Amino acid sequence: MNVITTTPFGRPVTATLMKRAIEAQQPTAVDQIDKWALFQDICTARAAFGVSDRALTVLNALLSFHKGKTLDADAQLVVFPSNRALSDRAHGMAESTLRRHLAALSNAGLIQRHDSPNGKRYAARGAGGAIAHAFGFDLRPLLVRAQDIARAATAAQEAALRLKRLREAVSLRKRDALQLALYGRDSGFGGDWDAVDAQLLDIHRQTRRTLSAEDLEAVKATLDALLITLQSMIKTKELSGSARQTERHYQNSKEDSSDLEPCLEKQKGAACEPSQPEGQGPPPIPLGLVLKACPDIAPYARHGIRHWHDLIATASEVRGMMGISADAWDSCQRDMGPEVAAVTVAAILQRVDAIRSPGGYLRSLSQKAATEGFSPAPMVMALLRAS
Repeated sequence: MNVITTTPFGRPVTATLMKRAIEAQQPTAVDQIDKWALFQDICTARAAFGVSDRALTVLNALLSFHKGKTLDADAQLVVFPSNRALSDRAHGMAESTLRRHLAALSNAGLIQRHDSPNGKRYAARGAGGAIAHAFGFDLRPLLVRAQDIARAATAAQEAALRLKRLREAVSLRKRDALQLALYGRDSGFGGDWDAVDAQLLDIHRQTRRTLSAEDLEAVKATLDALLITLQSMIKTKELSGSARQTERHYQNSKEDSSDLEPCLEKQKGAACEPSQPEGQGPPPIPLGLVLKACPDIAPYARHGIRHWHDLIATASEVRGMMGISADAWDSCQRDMGPEVAAVTVAAILQRVDAIRSPGGYLRSLSQKAATEGFSPAPMVMALLRAS
């Protein structure tokens, strides 16, 4: 390819511009490549090249002006659309924004500019109508850097997979630690359970932010240490099988299930105690909307949250981590109804950084529900707007 010019029209020459111009004239890494597969790799590795999604929109538009599906080393690779045509294919992007992103693509070494004497973009044709030379944006740097782009895309995919695995590991350890803490406290094992709850809440606050892989490794190590501590606090002992223990376990199970399942005695015609206060029922908002507004509670669910009783069970477990006592939780369920109480706890968990005393806040809402009535819908909608 004959290079007509390397200096820009109407812009100063910079060291970066000259460096990219020299790189663009290096031998191509491949002779031919699918332009859209290459573009997908650039999207995957965009952080490595320092380009934004808006800049990639402009690159997509430039590629669309190149005829054919592939970029060939021996073909004409300069595209010369007008600003208006380029803006149209970039979804109506403003011209000033367009210029900024074109500069970003050029600085990243993904395209090279060939400016005409007057700065206009056009192609000069020979006697047979073939393009002799063109002034515009050269796509040849994409062929020169094709291998670098592929390696960067692979590295980005591996980093994303590592991050995903770390997030899964942290989420599982958070759930294990919470459930072990609940078991140890409820079973009466000795230990500073308030300190454990405070540490769990601090870990939850940390993981609400977008953490790097290194930060996630640190949180994972903290949770591993906490799990070892919890296992030492919960000493294994043989179940006595006494009538008192059996009776207490059976009674608790019956109490938990009575709120969630229909009373079996209805089949015999016997009266059934209501599982929630009169006038209280499921919240006037779908469960899916609650989970969208309060996603922080989902990782603590043992088997996912598909029904209201799943949310109630999960809220019952996380409330201890937030410093909400069993008495406050029971009062809240009695005053609001189990479903509304669970939604309220999920909303408090979502805003736990901004609430000084989650337990006191829940008690005040519970008192309001008992005297004036209460709906969690405004809390949920506010969280949705904030997200």
